Amino acid sequence: MAGMRTARRILAGGAVLAAAGWALREVPAELGMRPLRSGPDRVARIRRSAQFRDGAFVNPMPGAATVPSGPPVSMLGEFAQDREQRHPAGPIPLRIPPADAPPADGVRAVWYGHASTLVEIEGRRVLFDPVWSRRVSPTRFVGPKRHHPVPVELNELPEVDAIAISHDHYDHLDMATVRRLNRTQKAPFIVPLGIGAHLERWGVAAYRIIELDWDEEAEVAGLRFAATAARHFSGRTLSRNDTLWGSWVVAGPTKRVFYAGDSGYFEGYRGIGSKHGPFDLTLMPIGAYSPAWPDIHMNPEEAVNAHLDLGGKLLLPVHWATFTLALHPWAEPVDRLWREAKARDVRIAVPRPGEAVDASAAPPRSRAGGRCSPESSPAQRHDVEFGREQPGTGPPRDPLHRRPGRRARHRGGRGGRPGA
Repeated sequence: MAGMRTARRILAGGAVLAAAGWALREVPAELGMRPLRSGPDRVARIRRSAQFRDGAFVNPMPGAATVPSGPPVSMLGEFAQDREQRHPAGPIPLRIPPADAPPADGVRAVWYGHASTLVEIEGRRVLFDPVWSRRVSPTRFVGPKRHHPVPVELNELPEVDAIAISHDHYDHLDMATVRRLNRTQKAPFIVPLGIGAHLERWGVAAYRIIELDWDEEAEVAGLRFAATAARHFSGRTLSRNDTLWGSWVVAGPTKRVFYAGDSGYFEGYRGIGSKHGPFDLTLMPIGAYSPAWPDIHMNPEEAVNAHLDLGGKLLLPVHWATFTLALHPWAEPVDRLWREAKARDVRIAVPRPGEAVDASAAPPRSRAGGRCSPESSPAQRHDVEFGREQPGTGPPRDPLHRRPGRRARHRGGRGGRPGA
């Protein structure tokens, strides 16, 4: 009898270990490749970079960014408090993206959630920081989880002309998404210096990778891509800053778009605007800010400052709503953005995930806040649409909504791993 019990324990332990091994099998690949070990040509370029010093990339702007190694001890207690405020109170509605051709002479953007955005500029399509996985983590079992499904599956995306990445953090560079795009799209990946090593490990051919240092440019499909500065950091392991981070200028014959990636505010936005602007559209991060890391994530008011420095005409906020990455309430970024935009006469558009924004048809300055009137912010007027139910109201009756606790069954509903 005792022998049977021992055998069962051994078998159960073996099954647990096998399951753990299966669950963690992709983690080594998720960590990517150290670029200084990826080949002499890339290593030589990295070492020549003005942003590379003493074995790592740095923020060269005055007032070097303080990069947290982890949550400050003083914040640990706060993580357990007010957790419900850091999540939407109800389902976030989705919209089915348009399937028509991109405007031949304009700028249109489709925000898929967090930073993932499709920008259509003068007949071409650029996909920024695509992340389709359910969690932003090296494993699918722990880490920040989506608050809403993706509005469209990867295999339903239109053909794109370029895929641009800002840096290698998990909420901006997703291995499963890259592998799927490598199979379903033909476009090149345009990335900051060093990130090509990750892509090569994940199966992307070298001829499809364009790596740029700050102030370098490349032309793809008739669009000019310029790698520009950002105040941030990089790393998919405990080793930091062995790949470069950055922002992107995308310029067509007459239209220009700026994507900030992740960044703290810095004075260099004025120089980017003078050299490359003005911009018909800016994609500015407004979430995941904290007093504990003010140098690496701008807050909504700083996003407006940067937009004005750049000479932006329309501001589309990104880097909010999809994942909880900081302690601020879920709707606070867009509420603060609306108030600042209204006070400073800045045009903003706050779309739902999957909804298209036509930069030329955006609201006038006197109607800051996208579809909202000057008297109400996006989160105030669209409490239900943005996942916050007003007192006394029930769930919204919208075919794109799902009931709490049930899987979304509309098009593009899962938001799980897109496949390896």
